[in-house]
Parts: sequence; structure tokens; C-alpha cells
Amino acid sequence: MHEMSIAKSIVDIVSVEMSKAGEGQVTELELEIGQLSGIEYESLDFALKAVQPGTVIEGSTITISKPPGEALCNDCGHLFETDTRVSACPECKSYGCSIIGGKQLRVVSIVID
Repeated sequence: MHEMSIAKSIVDIVSVEMSKAGEGQVTELELEIGQLSGIEYESLDFALKAVQPGTVIEGSTITISKPPGEALCNDCGHLFETDTRVSACPECKSYGCSIIGGKQLRVVSIVID
């Protein structure tokens, strides 16, 4: 389950930022994980709960936004939402499309009190 290693990496990122901020307690953590990222949301949620005890994110509220996939047709230039990595353009039916959004995995904000 690669979601466990992702959860640990998120804790590492927050730990680095906490060391820069000085003292305090992480109360909120906001993540952005695109729908085409390949991450199983339920598995990541489970992994984050499992790694929380004894870490800088212990007791924090974690919210995850899930931006949709976006593709750009290389033939006609049409921009459209997609829920798969391989999609036909709804305008010209071409499969020559590039995924330009929805693959991200990032820590958006950390609230420290």
C-alpha cells in the first residue's frame, strides 16, 4: 500500500515546516489530491490516521480537496474535465489529449496554533 509511504512523507513535510515555524501545534492540515493522482482516498485517510499518533499532525483536522482531471486536446485545443487518463476529446473525438490537471498531490496549508 503506497498510501502509507505517502502519509509518512506528508508527516515529514509538515515536520520540516514545523521546525521552521518554531513552537506550536498543528491544528489543521489541508491537502490537495487530484482525482487522477492514482491515490486511493480511503486508503490514504486510513494511513494518515495510523501515522498521526506521536507525530506533529497528532490531533489535527485533515481536509482533502479532490480537483477533477483536466485534459487538453492537442488537435483542436479544447479543454475538458475527465475522470480517466485516456479520454477522447468531446469536441473532435481525437485521443491526442494531454492531461494537464488532476494529478497533483500537495500540502496546501498547515495551520499552527
